[in-house]
Amino acid sequence: MTASFKHLASLVAALAIAACNARGLSSLPPTTGPTWQAMRLAHPACPEVIGKPTCLALVVDGGVEPLCSPSSGGCGLTPHDLQARYRLTSSLHKGAGTIVAVVEEGDSQYAASDLVTYRSKFGLGKASFAKYNQHGQQRNYPLTCKEYGWCVETELDIEMVSVSCPKCTIYLMEADGTIAGLEQAEAKAVSLGATIVSNSWICYESWDCTDPNLPKYFDAPGVTYLASSGDYGPHYIGSPSALGTVVAAGGTQLTKSGPTYTETLWDGAGGGCAKPYNVGGRGVRKPSWQYNARCNYRSVPDASVEAGCQPGVPEYASKYGGWFDVCGTSVAAPLMAGIFALAGNANEQDGGRTFWERSHHEYLYDVCHSFCYFDTYAYGSGWGSPKGLTAL
Repeated sequence: MTASFKHLASLVAALAIAACNARGLSSLPPTTGPTWQAMRLAHPACPEVIGKPTCLALVVDGGVEPLCSPSSGGCGLTPHDLQARYRLTSSLHKGAGTIVAVVEEGDSQYAASDLVTYRSKFGLGKASFAKYNQHGQQRNYPLTCKEYGWCVETELDIEMVSVSCPKCTIYLMEADGTIAGLEQAEAKAVSLGATIVSNSWICYESWDCTDPNLPKYFDAPGVTYLASSGDYGPHYIGSPSALGTVVAAGGTQLTKSGPTYTETLWDGAGGGCAKPYNVGGRGVRKPSWQYNARCNYRSVPDASVEAGCQPGVPEYASKYGGWFDVCGTSVAAPLMAGIFALAGNANEQDGGRTFWERSHHEYLYDVCHSFCYFDTYAYGSGWGSPKGLTAL
C-alpha cells in the first residue's frame, strides 16, 4: 500500500487503514493498553503487525498545523533537556570518528536536508552523515519510506543520535522492507565500520522475526547493538530487543519544572520475560549476567531513557509539514546509542551486561520507585536511566 500524505495530520488519520493493509498483514496489538493508547495521546507512525518488523515511533496528537514550535517552547523536551538530564553536556565534544548506524525500512529522500535543519535549530553543529542501501551502496535505494510507513521513524532516529552524540558519524542503512533486507543492512553497517547499531523496531511476540538465523545478525564481535523494547507495556515483547546480545532500551517519562527534572517509568515501555509464551513458542536463553530469579529466560529491558508522550520530543520532517512531537521507545534506542558512542567503550560491551553489574547501579537513576520488580529493576525501565557516561 502506498501512503501519500502532504502533512502529518493526514498521516495520523490513515494509520488505522495502513495497519490493516500494509504488506498484506492484519494482526494488531491489543486495543486497550498503556495511557498513550487508552487516552489517545498518540498514534503509531508505522503499520503494526504481529511477528513482523514494526517501527516504534509514536506521533503525539497535535490537532493543528504547525503541530508544534520549538521556538515557542513547544514540542516537548529539547535536546538540551536530554543532554542535561543524562549528564552529557560536558562530554559532547567526544565521539568524533565513531560510527553509529540506524537500520530502517525504505528510502528517506529528505533525511540529509532535514537533519541539517534539526541540528541548526538546536546548535548541534554540522552532521557527519551518510546514507546507504542494504548492500552498502550509495545508490539504488529501496522504495521510498512512505511505502512502508517508516519516514517518521527514520528521521527521528538520526535526530536522536545527533542529540546524544553530535560529533558522531551517522550511517542511515535503508532496507527493502523484508526481514532479510534488515538483516543484510545490520551486517553491512558493521562491514562499513559501525561499532554501534541502533534499531527502533520490533517483531512483537516473536524471538526470530520469522527467520531462525536472526540472532547471528546481532552478534558481531566488538559491536554494540541496541533495540527498542516496545510501546505496549510489560509482557508484550519480541526481538531484536529480546536477544541476549542486544542492549534492550526501555522507556521513561521525563518531565521538567523550572530547572528540575523528574523521571518515572513510562507505562508504555515494553518489557518482560522472554519465555516461550511471550516470544512465539521458543524462549530466549537467559544470559549468564542476568539474575532475575523470577525469569528463567532473557529479561527485557536492560536500561532506559526518555520515551514518554507527556511530553515527547521534537522531530523535524519537511515531508510532514515541519515540526511535531513524537514519543515511544523508538526515541530511547538511538538516544542511548549516542550515549554509548560518547562513552567510547562500545567494543567492550556484552549486550546489556554493564547495566546488570551492581557496581554500576549507583550511576543510574531509579525511575521505577514503588513499581520496581526487584531492587530498582522494572519491566519497562530496566535498571533505570544513566547519570552520565559512568553508567556504561
